[in-house]
Amino acid sequence: MSDDPSPAEGTNPDPRSGDDSGAEELTHTTDEGEVQMVDVGDKPDSERRAVAAGEIRLQPSTIEAIRDDEIGKGDVLATARIGAVQAVKHTWETIPMCHQIPITNVDTAFELGKDRVECEVAVETTGKTGCEMEALEGVTTGLNVVWDMVKAVEKDDEGQYPDTGIENVRVLAKEKRTD
Repeated sequence: MSDDPSPAEGTNPDPRSGDDSGAEELTHTTDEGEVQMVDVGDKPDSERRAVAAGEIRLQPSTIEAIRDDEIGKGDVLATARIGAVQAVKHTWETIPMCHQIPITNVDTAFELGKDRVECEVAVETTGKTGCEMEALEGVTTGLNVVWDMVKAVEKDDEGQYPDTGIENVRVLAKEKRTD
């Protein structure tokens, strides 16, 4: 049971309801319900950082092939790093309501486990809006690149991927520094 007070009888806590009960309004829709980009023009610039992570589950033999640089397409993790950085820089082109923001830094980290590759992407910007979507795009694209690089050795005899899966994609941290 929550300690939060219940809404008064007859009020609707749903922010889409249009009531003035103090609930935060949705900012990506007009009063008529049409989709719109949020206007951040009046917000001050601030330093922002977001970190996201995820993993791709693979066969242990595939992990060994990555570790030993025996994947026919080339260096899996170097290629995944490039893909992750490219995705961060192009997030505004693939997520419809994201603003194009100035990326000041991208750090990528990949770690090989027994049966998975873990990916972490940290993104920094100085601007009017956060960069968590950019970090998430970096992670998901980095993991997709790993999948693309190893798909020939991950397929079973029927051409399927029973042991392969991208999992646990999440935002680990979101920071905003103001003066």
